[in-house]
Amino acid sequence: MIISVFAAQFPVSLSIQENLDKILELLEQTRSGDLVVFPEGSVSGYSTDMSFLDQINQPELDAGLELLRKEARKREIFLWVGACLKENRCWTNAAFGFSPDNDDYVYRKINLAHHERGTFLAGMALPVFQFKTQSETVSLGVQLCRELRYPEQWGWLARCDAQIILHLNNAIGDESYQPVWRSHLISRAAETKRFVISVNNAAPQQKCPTIIIAPNGQVLGEVISEEAAVLRAELDLSLISNSNLNQCRNDVIVIK
Repeated sequence: MIISVFAAQFPVSLSIQENLDKILELLEQTRSGDLVVFPEGSVSGYSTDMSFLDQINQPELDAGLELLRKEARKREIFLWVGACLKENRCWTNAAFGFSPDNDDYVYRKINLAHHERGTFLAGMALPVFQFKTQSETVSLGVQLCRELRYPEQWGWLARCDAQIILHLNNAIGDESYQPVWRSHLISRAAETKRFVISVNNAAPQQKCPTIIIAPNGQVLGEVISEEAAVLRAELDLSLISNSNLNQCRNDVIVIK
């Protein structure tokens, strides 16, 4: 089975309206059936300075997510965006998925960055989401930003039959980290033999490229830029394999 991917980076701002305008502009390039991925915090905005949360207008954010939900249905796409959302008086850093069938998905970041701890409530689950295409059901997992450093999380998603792992990212600043973060993502794909789609915030200095990687570690597309940019790729899901996972020595070591 072939899945069409549309990975779109843009300069994420702290203005919800500016972010929505840019997302809607990029959605004009999508095609029916696309799996569309935007960065971490792509709707709400994101900053390492947690005071940015005080600027978030919750009704405006809710309305923006509802607008994107309708766009996914109208355009017949599977759309993933990031947003920092207040739920039951607690802030969560989350990825939201919308489908043509009106199904909604939410992943809440379980492994928070140091500056997020004490402000965000960490998620407590690594769900695998299923969405139905015209011919088949596809399974995917989601990770956010620094979670690329925790291979056990990616391995768990693969063992739970995720075929594609999305990585919504907002890693900007010291670009000397770029080869390290890039290598992490290639390893996550090759060791799980899953497709990895990572989309970063477009900025003058990116710690990580926006990148699409095949199960054998081959890079199918990559961009490093401060400008808005789109990567397209066709994913052949028949290339996914459990060969590495099945050879793990669970008789010697088990992660509990």
